[in-house]
Amino acid sequence: MIREAYACWVREPGAAEIRPVSLTAPGPDEVLIRARYSGVSRGTETLVFAGRVPADQHAAMRAPFQEGDFPGPVKYGYLSVGVVEQGPPELLGRTVFCLHPHQSAYVVPATAVVPVPEGVPAARAVLAGTVETAVNALWDAAPLVGDRVTVIGAGMVGCCVAALLARFPGVQVELVDTDARRAGVAGALGVDFANPADARGDRDLVVHASATAAGLQQSLDLLAPEGTVIELSWYGDRPVQVSLGGAFHSRRLTVRSSQVGMVAPARRGRRSYADRLALALDLLDDPAFDALITGASRFAELPDVLARLSSGDLPALCHLITYDDGE
Repeated sequence: MIREAYACWVREPGAAEIRPVSLTAPGPDEVLIRARYSGVSRGTETLVFAGRVPADQHAAMRAPFQEGDFPGPVKYGYLSVGVVEQGPPELLGRTVFCLHPHQSAYVVPATAVVPVPEGVPAARAVLAGTVETAVNALWDAAPLVGDRVTVIGAGMVGCCVAALLARFPGVQVELVDTDARRAGVAGALGVDFANPADARGDRDLVVHASATAAGLQQSLDLLAPEGTVIELSWYGDRPVQVSLGGAFHSRRLTVRSSQVGMVAPARRGRRSYADRLALALDLLDDPAFDALITGASRFAELPDVLARLSSGDLPALCHLITYDDGE
């Protein structure tokens, strides 16, 4: 049995380190997971690394199985894929996804893991938490057949939303970002790409995921009358200014927030968190999502990876962390 593991902690804003962890033996309703991969959620995790979680959001931003408190020391992360080394017979040896911080092995309740479908590679499965966010956003947005939809912000969340929208019949999807390198990712996902200056207007729906005030303003500016912006960005402690004068009222525009912490109202009572996560894993049976994994590093390198992502020296969508010695 694995008795010692290692976890990544943000010691203080701007500094992370690997620490040893002593594991307890799993109980009858628990599983012991040996991690194979985890994914770095660039937007949220760089805000955590930099100590930019607002004090009034410390409770709301806690991740499952997080230890410590913001701004640090804190053990954070929520995109982990591993193998069940010990647990109920139906899970033993299965590859599973868990909303767990970056750690080489861990013990959690069996109900906290979701088996990865046979057709989904383990490395791609780290995207499940982000696809789950996209699923919730589209439950909130409820796009219609033939809608003209723009996604602003080609980060992990924006790209996952665009990838799912590409499957809707007749929906015209344009992914907008200031980084021209995201055009290749858009092509792999099967959607159009534009820089902000060339973005199409008269849109029925805009999903905003750039985490910038300029992106939110453009989202409103691109809408057709009575159109809706679904706001997916999380800004941390940064103030956001947007103009609600001019055409905002006369065109009856809507800005609606979507947050993965709650199941969208349209599905609440009929779908659980586990249902939503299982759906996200099923949707990952599509090689197009591989375009979102833009680099890989070993677990021992994670403190440096977080620093480079935070400074912008390491451009990435989802950066993969590997744990197996042979990978």
